[in-house]
Amino acid sequence: MSRTPSPSRGRPYGLAWVCRVWRTARASVYRQRHPARPQAQRPGPTGPMPDADLVARIRGVLAASPFHGEGHRKVWARLRVAGVRTSKQRVLRLMREHDLLAPARVGSSRGPRNHDGTIIPEALNTMWGTDMTTTWTGEGQVAVFIAIDHHNAECVGIHAARRGTRFEALEPLRQGVRRHFGAVAKDVARGLAIRHDHGSCYMAHDFQAELVFLGAESSPAFVRAPEGNGCAERFIRTLKENLLWVQSFDTLEALRHALLAFRETYNTTWLIERLGFQSPAAARQARLSPAALAA
Repeated sequence: MSRTPSPSRGRPYGLAWVCRVWRTARASVYRQRHPARPQAQRPGPTGPMPDADLVARIRGVLAASPFHGEGHRKVWARLRVAGVRTSKQRVLRLMREHDLLAPARVGSSRGPRNHDGTIIPEALNTMWGTDMTTTWTGEGQVAVFIAIDHHNAECVGIHAARRGTRFEALEPLRQGVRRHFGAVAKDVARGLAIRHDHGSCYMAHDFQAELVFLGAESSPAFVRAPEGNGCAERFIRTLKENLLWVQSFDTLEALRHALLAFRETYNTTWLIERLGFQSPAAARQARLSPAALAA
């Protein structure tokens, strides 16, 4: 059709015009005219043995190895020790084609979860989130622990220590319990859930035993799901952007005083959109007012 001359002008229509009228890509036409060439092979010799023989040697190496899960690099090294000279890329290609690669660890599928949906409770002192970050002082690296009320995003406790141990992780919670439950005593925090990640300091026996003593419930976030502890994560971002990343501290004690001052400034002046642009302290006061309690 592209070579057919036009009755009016006497010239061939041309492939471009025909494809435009038929709404067909010229690349498709060229592909049909010139079938795909066979895929180019790697230039040069294939090595001292064919692929089939090399695969057999690879299977032998895997069967003779006392370990499980060895990858193509170790297989290549064992072949070299046995006198078989080949490339790592070829070993990788053959092991991939014959399903001989070491199994890779994959993430678990996200099925139904106990705390899917919102992490914001309906009342104060129902769920507190706790987490840890690190910063530097003139005395070296230190750990910073925080505790946040999920309902109004209030910082109920904050603490810094040279070591991020399970005992130091309890300090922000004790600050919050003393402030909002009156004292650190047995079963004083009944009805309170503590959201935390799977860090060693939070999963330690002493930390969990202290929660049992206080009457609080341990509520660990799911693995690889930091959004479950999102309130604490968001506060740490605010803390870094407004204190830890913009100020330096010579001593740990200076950092502790700065953290306590930041907690008060944050609670009284930081505006949160989901609270109607109220500060955490104002939101707590509004919810504990006689009118709100009567309602």
